[in-house]
Amino acid sequence: MSKARKTEFRPDEYVVYPAHGVGQIISIEEQEVAGITLELFVISFEKDKMTLRVPTAKATEIGMRSLSSPDVISRAMTTLKGKARVKRAMWSRRAQEYEQKINSGDLIAIAEVVRDLHRSDDQREQSYSERQLYEAALERLTREVAAASGGDEVQAARQVGDVLVSRAA
Repeated sequence: MSKARKTEFRPDEYVVYPAHGVGQIISIEEQEVAGITLELFVISFEKDKMTLRVPTAKATEIGMRSLSSPDVISRAMTTLKGKARVKRAMWSRRAQEYEQKINSGDLIAIAEVVRDLHRSDDQREQSYSERQLYEAALERLTREVAAASGGDEVQAARQVGDVLVSRAA
């Protein structure tokens, strides 16, 4: 079973790990844990200076996936252009929902968070927790857009920013 999974992701490939965003598979190694030999993906998250080891047999089960296709990125950009949908629920409940969307690894859900929390210059200022969630979602979105398009993050951030500004106009 793990042999079939192994072909799904390869070393040097960029992948999305739901709780951490875009990382690069450095290698596939075997490691003995509690007397059991496990085959692991070694994933590096360069920006966070973090390395993660994920059992190859559990990778898809936990939601690890390849980068989004151009079609999904296009749908995420369309989502950004939409009107913000802010529910009337208490902030703590909304914050929890936003956090879940960010950690889902779903690019469209992350784009929804960016759309809903984006403030133009003429709107009221964000609270600290609102800004933290917005920046986390924006970072995940731009990192994946950059990795999928082969460009850099500055270019991707500019692209996302242009879409958000055009929405306000």
